[in-house]
Amino acid sequence: MAEFRDFLEEHSERARLSGFQRLMQRRVREILLVSSPYDSFVLAEDGKLQEKILSEYMEHSLSYAPGLTRVSSGVEALSLAREQHRFNLIVTTMHIDDMSVVDFARQVRAAGIGTPIILLTYDNRELADLLGRFDTSIFDRIFNWQGDFRIFLTIVKHIEDQMNVVHDNHAVGVQVIILVEDSIRYYSSYLPMFYSELFKQSQKVIEEGPSTSQKLMRMRARPKILLANTFEQAIVFFETYRKDVLGVISDIRFPRDGALDVGAGIELVRRVRAARPDLPVLLQSSQPENAQNAHAVGASFLWKNSETLLEELRAFMIQNFAFGDFVFRMPDGREMARAANLRELEEVLPRVPDESLLYHAERDHFSNWLKARTEFVLADRLKPHKVSEYATVGDLRGYLTEQFHEQRLRRYRGIVVDFNPDDFETSTNLARIGSGSIGGKARGLAFISMLLNQYGIRDNFPGVRVLVPGSVVLCTDVFNEFLAQNDLWHFALACADDAEIFRRFMAAEFPDKYVAQLESYLSGITYPLAVRSSSILEDSLYQPFAGVYETYMVPNNDADAEVRLGHLLAAIKGVFASTFSNAAKDYVKATNYRLEEEQMAVIIQRVIGNRYADRYYPHFSGVARSHNSYPVEPAKADDGIVALALGLGQAVVDGSATMSFCPRYPRTAVGFATPRDWLKYSQNRFFALDLGAGASGASGADEFLLKTHDLTIAEADGVLPPLCSTYSAENDALYDGASRPGARVVTFAPVLKHGAFPLPDILKLVMDMGRWGMNSPVEIEFAVNLAPETGGPQQFAMLQMRPLVRGAELSDLKIDVADDRLVCRSPKVLGNGRLDKIRDVIVVDAGTFDRSRSRDVAAEVAYYNSRLAGEGVPYILFGVGRWGSTDPWLGIPVQWGQISGVKVIVEAGFTDFRVTPSQGSHFFQNLTSFMVGYFTVNEYVDEGFVDWTWLAAQEPVSKRGFTRHLRFDQPLTATMNGRTGEGIICKPGVWC
Repeated sequence: MAEFRDFLEEHSERARLSGFQRLMQRRVREILLVSSPYDSFVLAEDGKLQEKILSEYMEHSLSYAPGLTRVSSGVEALSLAREQHRFNLIVTTMHIDDMSVVDFARQVRAAGIGTPIILLTYDNRELADLLGRFDTSIFDRIFNWQGDFRIFLTIVKHIEDQMNVVHDNHAVGVQVIILVEDSIRYYSSYLPMFYSELFKQSQKVIEEGPSTSQKLMRMRARPKILLANTFEQAIVFFETYRKDVLGVISDIRFPRDGALDVGAGIELVRRVRAARPDLPVLLQSSQPENAQNAHAVGASFLWKNSETLLEELRAFMIQNFAFGDFVFRMPDGREMARAANLRELEEVLPRVPDESLLYHAERDHFSNWLKARTEFVLADRLKPHKVSEYATVGDLRGYLTEQFHEQRLRRYRGIVVDFNPDDFETSTNLARIGSGSIGGKARGLAFISMLLNQYGIRDNFPGVRVLVPGSVVLCTDVFNEFLAQNDLWHFALACADDAEIFRRFMAAEFPDKYVAQLESYLSGITYPLAVRSSSILEDSLYQPFAGVYETYMVPNNDADAEVRLGHLLAAIKGVFASTFSNAAKDYVKATNYRLEEEQMAVIIQRVIGNRYADRYYPHFSGVARSHNSYPVEPAKADDGIVALALGLGQAVVDGSATMSFCPRYPRTAVGFATPRDWLKYSQNRFFALDLGAGASGASGADEFLLKTHDLTIAEADGVLPPLCSTYSAENDALYDGASRPGARVVTFAPVLKHGAFPLPDILKLVMDMGRWGMNSPVEIEFAVNLAPETGGPQQFAMLQMRPLVRGAELSDLKIDVADDRLVCRSPKVLGNGRLDKIRDVIVVDAGTFDRSRSRDVAAEVAYYNSRLAGEGVPYILFGVGRWGSTDPWLGIPVQWGQISGVKVIVEAGFTDFRVTPSQGSHFFQNLTSFMVGYFTVNEYVDEGFVDWTWLAAQEPVSKRGFTRHLRFDQPLTATMNGRTGEGIICKPGVWC
């Protein structure tokens, strides 16, 4: 995982700026209130103080309402504070029945208790007497209650701001408001109003959040209020948080150098103005003649004796601290437009007069407004730019519009939001329709999206966008409602006819409320869609269900919206129906689950690619596995392996001819030793979505099968040249590119050898990211578009990530048995351990196998599997060609359910075709998940052997056209060394 850890080190700032979840970690959770019963009653007016506190928190959408414990005496309070360390705050009133409040505070400190102590007074004369007689510095703060219950909430938030401001400002740049006031009476009046306005502002901001978690995190990022009583303290606050100060509100006369200074506020403004010329500053004084002095240093002024002092303060905050709407004004103050949120700002910006735009841009108003709304990253991005950098106002306007739009989209990345047709960005969202689970595959997509967004990987590679295609997920409750509405559940569980299940599901009615939402979704898009399964059991660590359920692709290009909706609904129903296919039922039988426990969610995902006539496909697709079960020196197992194919990824997942390489050594392909190997074994056809399918309006899901095309088509489309080499028969050599005549060979040399696209670097990072995120090796399906038809950067799209099941490879088993005692030896084995209780063998004889009849062979194997698996009898399967390939000429096209009882598989090459393990296929993933021993043999190139002569000489229990069932009195032993990748299968009675 070094690759991703190095990336985190290098990009720690990006991770830091996404750390809203780490804000406000220190909270006041328990309060010890020391007061008479009457004082407590006065605070709450009706005696229910705890309910008042809870109500106030709920009103402002605040979490973590603190608990409250009230006692009347100092002795009892001291006892509780000593014995129970749960109190984060002590609030005491003046009236304690057994000691003075000053004595109580001194005894708390003498006992070594460092909990903040707040003194709450009710009477100004009582407060004046206390200040005149005692040193009150023992208290962390003194507040004066003036009939406003919000004082209690103010006290809590004041303490929490003090505890968290250093961390939160450093973490994400949380803003700071500095209040300089030494009068207890005035700051006790100001602060409740300040916090009330901050909470209102926060509630407006969180209304824009696309998810509840994002809203709560933004609440934590509200500005902090710092209260200074002296000139020196105010200077420290300003210097510490200089670039993040939202504004300063200050008295004019307050202590400086230990004595009252009638001009302290004026000097403070001069210092502030020297560092931040445009920072909003308000001075206040009981002497109206100070207004002239305030204006002379560029500060606003309020008279403290005004009848509307608090209202004037509120108005100053709203107008100058960027609270509320962004109001576009002309230099003379005339209002031209306003925007309540980023979307409105983006919409109104093109219509604002040049003079107004320049007025705000020159004064950092956009940056200030964004910071007040906790959009710190964007604010920091805008702030360094000057108007003079742009040749025209139009250029400035364009830049701002682009930044606001991108920030809106960024909010949706990395989270699953509820689908909202009025605020849905199809290019970036992962949205849900319905309730219930989003399923395993969608969870993987959501996790990928979160990692890409949180760690800034999306734009980490210049000229390349790393992304998860926009998707909508129909949750499992949609599936359940569809089954219930059409009475399909019991029928589908009992029916063994796949065609009849499919027919009944196609004829069933889809719930109206979801049809309406899908109709809204389709109204804004016309690009092709992949409709994919995401069951609750899919992509788990131990049973991935890879390839068990159906995936459909729909062109989504018909001019008639009703036809497009019909196609989409048919594809969804097809995925639902595949939950109950015989293949799925057979797969589930081999697990510890029951089919009735399975529920299906469906992902509707944008297909990455371009249109070429009636074809749609990406430049190439692939599957990356962070663990390579068959590493070739110098590669190691943890370096991973990648399988690539031009076009759509069906060629990779179904085991067709592909190209494999190790991302750490990309210049060396796996399995191709000579130019003739490339010519003979490399990809010669590719998959594309037929955009003409279903054009007649047919609505069956089977209308949208992928089609294969010759490479000449890809060359004509311009896709092949940047991915190929050319074979020269004259020189028996490969030349990278397509600039000379000759046979085209899909080698990906321009990408892997000449760096036309940073594929190895991207793969190393995302594979390591996946391994780090899941604490397990991972498999990643992806697609790459080198030249998006809509323009913009190249695209690396992550389509799926699942944990990779891999058996423990710990024991170093000996395999030094003489060949004449063996049925099979292989230098390429997946698995580890010894299986010594297998007496049954199914053999597809190499001598009689006919490639043109491979589908019949698959049916015969399925027949034997059904019988043996039904009896719980394990077996070894010998065959030729690639097991699980959908290309019948490459091997035997079995589905996993047709061999679900197998314990060991032997895959032997043809005399004219060398078998290579298809590590990107769904079939391969299921092998590993069920921990099946997997032997690869190519005896014609000295890679192991199968003793076909011995097998042919054994008397079968039964035989069919191409297959034989052997049963032995003594067991065969299969031994697999996971460290060396070697394995042997011993003849009956031979211990190995």
